[in-house]
Amino acid sequence: MSAYWLTPLLLVGSNILMTFAWYGHLKAPSWPMWVAILVSWGIAFFEYCLAVPANRLGYGTFTGQQLKVMQEVITLAVFAVFSVAFLGEQLRWNFLAAGACLVAAVVFIFLPVETRP
Repeated sequence: MSAYWLTPLLLVGSNILMTFAWYGHLKAPSWPMWVAILVSWGIAFFEYCLAVPANRLGYGTFTGQQLKVMQEVITLAVFAVFSVAFLGEQLRWNFLAAGACLVAAVVFIFLPVETRP
């Protein structure tokens, strides 16, 4: 599979894991803080096992700036699903508006750049 497709797939996987690492413990308020931290670190290790290869494979096919903007949009999309499905929250208009702004950022960052000799 080419870096063009593998990079975003790995970023989606890493974002799913990191979202659980950062916010999954909110459903377990009885956990002591040290348990929440250790569980989060344990999850984050596997997140890094996806994020680092995604960025290393993707760099060259994508610029660093494109990778970062792609990451942010994927993060927001994953969190939207997570907040509704796992935390039981509702999506509000301002979250959707922020998402639209990030989609616009993707459009701008992927526009061809004119270079001068």
